[in-house]
Amino acid sequence: MTISSPQTSPNADRREVRKVALSSLLGTTIEYYDFLLYSTMAALLFGDLFFPSSEGALGTIAAFGTLAAGYVARPLGGVLFGHFGDRLGRKSMLIITMTAMGLASALIGLLPTYESIGYLAPILLVTLRVVQGVAVGGEWGGAALMVVEHADPQTRGRWTGIMQLGTPFGFLLSTLMVSILTSLAPDTMMTWGWRVPFLISAVLLVIGLYVRLQVVETPIFTEAAEKHAQRKVPALQVLARPRRVLLAIAAGVGPFALTALTSSHIIAYSTGIGYEVQDVMNSLLAVVGVSIVFIPLFAAISDRFGRRRVMMLGAIGTVLFAFPLYALVNVGTIPALLAGLMFAQLLQNAMYAPLTPLLSELFPTSIRYSGVSISYQFASLIGAGFTPVIASSLVASAGGSSLPLSLIAGAAALLTLGSLALTRETTGRALDWSETADARAPIGITTVPHLEVRRGETVDSSPS
Repeated sequence: MTISSPQTSPNADRREVRKVALSSLLGTTIEYYDFLLYSTMAALLFGDLFFPSSEGALGTIAAFGTLAAGYVARPLGGVLFGHFGDRLGRKSMLIITMTAMGLASALIGLLPTYESIGYLAPILLVTLRVVQGVAVGGEWGGAALMVVEHADPQTRGRWTGIMQLGTPFGFLLSTLMVSILTSLAPDTMMTWGWRVPFLISAVLLVIGLYVRLQVVETPIFTEAAEKHAQRKVPALQVLARPRRVLLAIAAGVGPFALTALTSSHIIAYSTGIGYEVQDVMNSLLAVVGVSIVFIPLFAAISDRFGRRRVMMLGAIGTVLFAFPLYALVNVGTIPALLAGLMFAQLLQNAMYAPLTPLLSELFPTSIRYSGVSISYQFASLIGAGFTPVIASSLVASAGGSSLPLSLIAGAAALLTLGSLALTRETTGRALDWSETADARAPIGITTVPHLEVRRGETVDSSPS
């Protein structure tokens, strides 16, 4: 099968792409600061502040349950903002998602605790967490497409690698803030100290909105809108081809599950076997440095060698390292913990970094926002949404053994590996391809490692 592949955005110059990438980086950093801050607080404090009737492990599990509520809401945000993003534009949706996230986070910082208002406190907490989930569910797809649809096919991975640094930067900021707060006296931390990081979100919101308003809509969407190419219900068009979206979801499960285990659940697990909270937080801060280096590196490498190859390498490595990871953590020393988490993060980056361009290249413009959002957010729900609470429950039922954690990491990576084996290489693919003319192009095993598409060229995309 042959498809015509004109260059995605012939009028976008390097300056505009850089501006959009940096804007998306700042936006996703702020969004993930807010979203991941909650994850850390759930592991450390929210069990005591909002679920005091549940003691010990039960309190932690209850707090992780509210964490899961945010992940459950993410696909809803993906569908909602994906629908309007495909019909009204990417930029306008990003303004709304950032505002919703910033306000929800600031309100969490103002919430009365269980001690003040009883069961209404956890109810309000869960409600605001759901708003956070809806916001971040719509954020990622829009931020990704703002970059992808401005970039040219040969450097798409490189620019999305910059945008995806928002996740480690957001984690870095949230972890750094909590690390500073843990140095406070316990009473101070429990009374008002925990509120400060959430209230800072209001300041970040103002900065983020100012930057976001400076960028322009993507040329690909603008052209499609002028041709009235939007679909009435994009989500239904995405689900009309279930094989494609199921494979896209499965591709993201591995990196999300590994993230949940090594950034959120690791705090509860490691402190439970004797590590000091401050030592764990400092280790996590050091691990972020791995992502800052390797997310853009692996994303750029995928431009040259293909999205599938890079992601499959990370998935295979995760399967092999799932048991050694926790063997290192269980040694009980900071160097061993740091070594295990750093190598796990390297493998996660290999699976995660090419995911943005891969998903973007799987869907046509008319349903791309919905397609990438639904795929990414359901992958996050399956891979990370319930992983901390399931992991905590399994560890408790296994008498503290880390065996269930290794099995979760390995099984999730195998799912990613299997989906990639059934997904066609997308690297270099033009983004204005026709769903009708090339309906099966993204799916099916292929031996082509790299498709280098330039304006006016055609590519033979039949299954090999």
